Amino acid sequence: MKKFILFVLMIAVFSTVWLYITERGGLLPIADFSPEVSFTEKNGVVTMHWTPLPYPCRYEIETFSKTTGRLTGGEKHPHHFASGKTTDTSFSVPPTAIPMFYQLTAYGFFGKLAGPFSPATHPAYTEPYAPDRILHYTEDAPASRKPFLVWHPIPGAVCYEVEILSAPPEKEGGIELSDKNHLFSTQRVYTNGWQADLTDWENRSVFYWRARALTLEKKPIGEFSRAEKIVVSASVPVPDAPLINTFVRMPNDYPLLYPVYQWIPMNDILRYEVELLYSPPGEEYVKKPVPDRAWYHIANDSFSCYDEYARRDPGDYYWRVRAVDEDGETIGRYSETATFYVPETTGRPYAAAYGDSITHGGGALSYSPANREYDYMTYLDFPAMNLGQSGDTSRETLTRFDEDVLPYRPYNLIILTGSNDLRSNRPAEDIIDDLAKIKKKCEDNDIRPIFLTLMPIHPKNIYTAFRTETDDGWRAKLSKINAFIRKQEYYIDLEPYFYDNTKSMLDGPLAIDGLHPDIQGKMLMAELINAHRDLFREP
Repeated sequence: MKKFILFVLMIAVFSTVWLYITERGGLLPIADFSPEVSFTEKNGVVTMHWTPLPYPCRYEIETFSKTTGRLTGGEKHPHHFASGKTTDTSFSVPPTAIPMFYQLTAYGFFGKLAGPFSPATHPAYTEPYAPDRILHYTEDAPASRKPFLVWHPIPGAVCYEVEILSAPPEKEGGIELSDKNHLFSTQRVYTNGWQADLTDWENRSVFYWRARALTLEKKPIGEFSRAEKIVVSASVPVPDAPLINTFVRMPNDYPLLYPVYQWIPMNDILRYEVELLYSPPGEEYVKKPVPDRAWYHIANDSFSCYDEYARRDPGDYYWRVRAVDEDGETIGRYSETATFYVPETTGRPYAAAYGDSITHGGGALSYSPANREYDYMTYLDFPAMNLGQSGDTSRETLTRFDEDVLPYRPYNLIILTGSNDLRSNRPAEDIIDDLAKIKKKCEDNDIRPIFLTLMPIHPKNIYTAFRTETDDGWRAKLSKINAFIRKQEYYIDLEPYFYDNTKSMLDGPLAIDGLHPDIQGKMLMAELINAHRDLFREP
């Protein structure tokens, strides 16, 4: 028995030495190896595939995007989002709503063997931008007469134009509607999906569709997607419930303190009710609400709903949405039930962000805080809780401090509030007083307050977007408030980086609506915060 054990040990030692010499001695035929990378997608889940190295490996897949380049003289650097490991030759890459690229590195038993190889680009974001389809309807999986058409959103798009055709267009791409094969089109699509209505063409079983992104002024961003075939079958039931919109997300999502729920609306229906549950419903796709629902709310727009209550208790939450008429009766049925999880907070978080809608998230008019590509915390180099609430004035941010900040007592609190007050007739002194009181509350509770200076606004664009006027004295108020912030021990100066060429207003490309920074603006905010990590207190 002892001889057998000794023999096994000798074999193990020999194998280990052989593997070490093979890997570290350069004996593997991998010097010129370059894996071929491809992507497949099904229902929004994107899988990256690659050819394997001729040796047992584990692979690391790293996810990156590009920075804005505004802090580095135009040079855009990689920003790291997430890493994953596998021993397979495929990997579900993190869901994404902006252009991403992925780098593959191969590891053996004793460290790195090869890589990182040339980055592979996410296939949904080729240039010129064109919406990439998520749901597909084929002979094997046909559509009803009212199919949901869903695509990857285009960064910065305010709305979309969808065209239904009888056959492929005369020319793919471009920005013009088809001359010969056009059946119908609409520009009133404000999210990355639309329920088509094909009932006017009952004798037709094959259609084609395509979409393109538009600006606030309905100017094209990129071009039409390639026309995609829709096979229709009368045997497929017509969807009679909204479609939960969680198709596209960002890596490393942390739940919002004030959740936002969003969906793809039903055709031509504008009124919806969201209900929140603490446990899964007994039945799916029903018409009536459950009697013990935790909360419900009638949505004021057709594809998203803002929760007015903080959801801080740890655990699973369940929600669904239904279309309703003026009497509150269900039109059709409830959607499928979606869920989100609030983790239990153990210990004090490193950082949290606190303030109004600029902190809460959203942008480009049509994107809510649920679209985390419009959340500056997405691009930070460190985790930060999102304690923002849309619509806050500085006084409201102050008022909810005890309930929304003190349960967590983060070591660092990034504070940005007062932008909504710039538009109103509240004097700067009142806003400064609110900020001073927030600072005092932080100091009394061993929290480091890190203030962000307010960014300029663009009154004309605000009026175009929201039809609301702005106080003519906003510049003077901005100057006074930011002068106070710059006297604080810990602050990050955002203001100078957000002006247009005239140095008088918010740069239009950074914030379409003149107030809320869009993707590039949120990235720039994060880059400025990342550059000032020395201000942050370490636990």
